[in-house]
Amino acid sequence: MSATGAMATPATETLTGVDLSNAQLLKRMLGLGWQYRRGCVGLLALQGLLLATGLAGLGLTGVGIDTVLFHAGAAQHPATWPLGWQPPAEWPPMAEVGLAAGLILLFALLRGWLNYIYAVASGRLVHEQIVVDLRARVYDKLQRLSFQFFDSNTTGSIMNRVTSDVQSVRAFVDGVIIQLALLVLSLICYLAYMLRIDVGVTLACLGTTPLLWGATVVFSRTVRPMYDRVRDLADQMVLTLAENVQGVQVVKGFGREPEEIGKFARAVEAVETQQQSIFWRVSIFTPLIGFLTQFNVVVLLIYGGYLVTQDRLPLGTGLVVFAGLLTQFANQVANLTNITNSIQQSLSGARRVFEVLDAPVQIATRPGAISRPRLTGRVEFERVTFGYDPELPVLQDVSFRVEPGQRVAILGETGAGKSTLLSLIPRFYDPTAGRVLIDGIDVRDLMVDELRHQVGIVFQESFLFSNSIAMNIAFGRPYATRAEIEQAARIACAHEFIEKLPQGYDTLLGEWGMDLSGGQRQRLAIARALVLDPRILLLDDPAAAIDPETEQEILTAMERAMEGRTTFVVAHRLSTLRRADLVLVFDQGRLVQQGTHAQLLREAGHYRKAAELQALGMERS
Repeated sequence: MSATGAMATPATETLTGVDLSNAQLLKRMLGLGWQYRRGCVGLLALQGLLLATGLAGLGLTGVGIDTVLFHAGAAQHPATWPLGWQPPAEWPPMAEVGLAAGLILLFALLRGWLNYIYAVASGRLVHEQIVVDLRARVYDKLQRLSFQFFDSNTTGSIMNRVTSDVQSVRAFVDGVIIQLALLVLSLICYLAYMLRIDVGVTLACLGTTPLLWGATVVFSRTVRPMYDRVRDLADQMVLTLAENVQGVQVVKGFGREPEEIGKFARAVEAVETQQQSIFWRVSIFTPLIGFLTQFNVVVLLIYGGYLVTQDRLPLGTGLVVFAGLLTQFANQVANLTNITNSIQQSLSGARRVFEVLDAPVQIATRPGAISRPRLTGRVEFERVTFGYDPELPVLQDVSFRVEPGQRVAILGETGAGKSTLLSLIPRFYDPTAGRVLIDGIDVRDLMVDELRHQVGIVFQESFLFSNSIAMNIAFGRPYATRAEIEQAARIACAHEFIEKLPQGYDTLLGEWGMDLSGGQRQRLAIARALVLDPRILLLDDPAAAIDPETEQEILTAMERAMEGRTTFVVAHRLSTLRRADLVLVFDQGRLVQQGTHAQLLREAGHYRKAAELQALGMERS
């Protein structure tokens, strides 16, 4: 239950109270990758085969060139074939060249097939396993978090954590872990191959590598806070959209469409501007890396070309293959840009995902909790104080006792703490001080699920799901029979209008049940509460937003629903207050009066003043 009735502003705080460092985040994400190690190892194996076939094709290209040069008399030594094998001396030149060309084509076909296998395996691991599993874990955790979490985080932030932020963590597995492992493997293979060709040329050509690493570190430190800012702006953009969709009637009713269009456009522009800032830095960094790698090519052409002219380095298996290896080496180093970029995006998204996964579950069943499958409904507040912000209490030192089956009416001005009081009974929040007891047991010592299954709730504005009417009524008790569903609807005065719908109880509702009237939605909400057969019923002024013509139907449904149950109803009408066994009067979070209607009328105070004003208004009407 939301505490909107208390009009309190919850304190903004971090989800876990701990700001994870980059090293801790990387460790957590590596741990996530370890959970899918079999799939990751399989992908790396495929990449290893792709690397091997690529090197084989490059080496055979050099062999083909040296073979042609040797038989043309332009080289003094025959080509050196891989693995120490040499073709028979009687082979004609074109047979050797044809063999090299055929093998190159074979390896190219093999690479194409391996790339296809890799794409399928990568998609299955990353999108079908990691994303699905991680989203399920985040969603599962959201279901177990307390209302305090949702009070402290916007809708846009929560939605982005489940969607785009999870994608960012996914990108760490295939865009960082696998790519970084491939980078290391590739650089080792390329370096070993180059050293095998010529140690001096290798050392000379790789002299600029430290500059590449230094530039990468500077780039990483620059863009990380920028990605954090993108996440915050994206949250605000989604929140703007969600509020506009939810409040479309208000927007159109007040003719504010142009202003809302401008507001959303500014939110989109802010995200785009921040992303462009990042893209601008990436656009500078990428060609800078490419420029630095060209120094290596210049060194190779000068020094390696000199060695070829001195017949100290073969042209094909020496200079040409070395040039190919150097290009691939430079590409892998340049790929650090993408990996660094992915790391920064992943760090920003992962921090927000792990904040949810690490958020403490404040309301949970304690070890050794007491099981009470059937409560009697005696409720007692013992000096209860509560505040969403501990420094700003909404309820202060509240004490009262309600016997099973009694009806309690709660009266007070907006912000007096009425809805907050109701939210403490099913333990949506825990008191800051004092105790809430049901059947003499502190609600914190009861099993949460059992407690909430015995407390029926009807809010001021009831939310309905995009499902059938029957499923909406049976939401809290999905195994309820059709007879039980219909019985609850009859008590809630909803059966008659449901039967008139095209498919009756099987009629599918639109989003939020907006294809029904307010009164019809409230009666379905009452039926949804009653299908639980709760011992305690909480009615948070469900007739407040109902038109006068429908009000009597809701009041009749409420009256029938209260029978035989301990009932708390936020009420303002004398007709409801008169029938209550106990009236609780709140003022600024304090219980200032309690008693029956007759008792409170005899006392000077808030209740008598409110009753007199309402009676005067009824006389004038």
